[in-house]
Amino acid sequence: MTMTSQQLWDRFKKYYVEFPAIGLSIDVSRMNFPDDYFATMHAPMQKAFASMAALEKGAIANPDENRMVGHYWLRNPALAPTADLRREIETTLAAIKTFTQKIHDGALLGAAGKFRNLLVIGIGGSALGPEFVANALSQPGLDKLEPFFFDNTDPDGVEKVLARIGKNLGQTLCVVISKSGGTQETRNGMLIAKAAYEAAGFDFGQHAVAITGVDSNLDKVAVAEGWLSRFPMWDWIGGRTSETSAVGLLPAALQGFDIDEMLRGAKECDQITRVNDIVANPAALLALMWYYIGNGKGAKDMVILPYKDRLKLFSRYLQQLVMESLGKELDLDGKTVHQGIAVYGNKGSTDQHAYIQQLRDGVNNFFATFISVMHDQHGKPLMVADGVTSGDFLQVFWLGTRQALHEKGRESISLTINAVSPFTIGLLIALFERAVGFYGSLVNVNAYHQPGVEAGKKAANVIIALQLKVVDYLKSHPDSQLGQIASAIGQDNIEHLFRICEHLAANQRITKTAGTTPFSATYRVI
Repeated sequence: MTMTSQQLWDRFKKYYVEFPAIGLSIDVSRMNFPDDYFATMHAPMQKAFASMAALEKGAIANPDENRMVGHYWLRNPALAPTADLRREIETTLAAIKTFTQKIHDGALLGAAGKFRNLLVIGIGGSALGPEFVANALSQPGLDKLEPFFFDNTDPDGVEKVLARIGKNLGQTLCVVISKSGGTQETRNGMLIAKAAYEAAGFDFGQHAVAITGVDSNLDKVAVAEGWLSRFPMWDWIGGRTSETSAVGLLPAALQGFDIDEMLRGAKECDQITRVNDIVANPAALLALMWYYIGNGKGAKDMVILPYKDRLKLFSRYLQQLVMESLGKELDLDGKTVHQGIAVYGNKGSTDQHAYIQQLRDGVNNFFATFISVMHDQHGKPLMVADGVTSGDFLQVFWLGTRQALHEKGRESISLTINAVSPFTIGLLIALFERAVGFYGSLVNVNAYHQPGVEAGKKAANVIIALQLKVVDYLKSHPDSQLGQIASAIGQDNIEHLFRICEHLAANQRITKTAGTTPFSATYRVI
């Protein structure tokens, strides 16, 4: 779409919308949708609005698992469909505040004294949200607890975190997060952490907190071992929409953030995004832009470009929220659709020196979402040029990149917030949660289940069982080759056997004698 400067200005005035009550503006003028687009999408969006209203009232919005979807109730318990649910939400929030105060006041102590560190163990939504918030709102030297994360089952990564904590385990509070209590990566991290505490002579339970489903395996462990506290993770909350539950609020509160402001930001954004008027609803605008640019099929990737270091983890958080919610093979009618939107990004202006070159001149298979922040810094700004601060440069680099992309026909959305604060972090989380929900309705998919993730977990369990069979066989049949092992244990996936044996040999758990090819080696148990 080629336009004169005047035409661009006219389009900007038409499609730039401010939401002063929450300090947000959204500009979709650099998306090339036709002027009648909102009119043509009126009926589908009214259906999406109705579906969202039903969801908030307690309808079964996740039919595959026969579950309600209630993350909106977390920041406004009055919306919960039953009095019992409302009480559970309010009681949990009060318990988070009471527990946090005891930690900060020193009423609850670690083996070596007052808690100074926070170790969060989780994966996916149990880590991405808390990590994003921890990085976005941290005030080094002022945080009540310094956060660390086990967010994978990589032993080297875990060892690196433990090395950073060093001799301060006795002053480190450990929060273990798993709804089912059986998530293997989280369980592995918990066992490694427990071993580290015990090796240092500390009782792990004296330093541990669980966030999990009632009566889950993790819940039972926490009770049996006398952990400091337990907080609920309800089945009507998905991991990727759990940041305003105990999953996100407890770590944030422990780090010293104002969780009431986070909840207020999410609540006020929820109120604005309930409006059944496309132009007056920022989440609806986002969902419609995604639908337009991808032809309703996710044909283009979403590149998240926040021009603020504090928001650099937002793209990782959105990867799960968007891709796990929308990446579906089947729609709600059982038709094969292969829906989804790929998400990637880092931060500006770093990305201008990384992949902006391709975005401008390479394959036009994306749309950009710029996020700018009006407030630059807390301290007095330094002039790095005559009358210009480094924050001014950040602003003009964003505007320059946006213009450079537009000149080559690359489309973009621009979001602006006043500052990075607990309120605006809650706002951003709620905004994208709602946009994902609307888009899910537009493309008729279940945005609240994750069958692909479950399939990967099941496949991993099968391979672990296979590894145990391999080792058991080698104990009584040393110096066996892959073909012999496969035949003996009835396994036709020899590639998996090869990978298993090579990994065990590399970690000195079995020995390998090389053959004439990589596949003719022999193995034996050490």
